[in-house]
Amino acid sequence: MGPASPRKSVVPDKKTLPAAKLLQRIIKKYPNRRLYDTETSTYITLAEVKQLVMASQSLVVRDAKTGEDITRSIFLQIILEEEAGGAPMFTEAVLANIIRFYGHTMQGFMGSYLEKNVQVFSDMQAKMTEQSQNITPEVWAKFMSVQSPMVQGLMGNYAEQSRTLFTQMQEQVNKQAEQMLGVMGLKR
Repeated sequence: MGPASPRKSVVPDKKTLPAAKLLQRIIKKYPNRRLYDTETSTYITLAEVKQLVMASQSLVVRDAKTGEDITRSIFLQIILEEEAGGAPMFTEAVLANIIRFYGHTMQGFMGSYLEKNVQVFSDMQAKMTEQSQNITPEVWAKFMSVQSPMVQGLMGNYAEQSRTLFTQMQEQVNKQAEQMLGVMGLKR
């Protein structure tokens, strides 16, 4: 285990870090369930790991004993805590549908579709944030109103990109089904 040291800021100032340190931060999880940040040489909490993710810090969580990458399980734990909190993102119906895709032939496609869709939404949010840097609260309120043509345009673009992703997913499924039928000697 690492030595105890005074608490340091968990989220570093990107301007002061060498480029190599920005690549990937290593967090070790010990059998006592404590998380150790190798960059700051301190123990951190799950909430601080969440802060790192929110700050777009690239990180990997490894089991200290085996070296196994357990980043996904830590991220799922953060999501679980967020969902158990006051304002969940997913309804029970959405969670049930996600569960139904596990083991289904569409599982790989659904994962890819969700990943791309979340990325498109994230890109849209970043673009909106970038464009709104110098907007007053009054203008921002007007911009965010449902009737705002700009918001409708952004949401329309998002919906169109989502439809395109879904269409690509359907085409991929059809292509694979035809290939599989061809291998079996069957044609449509």
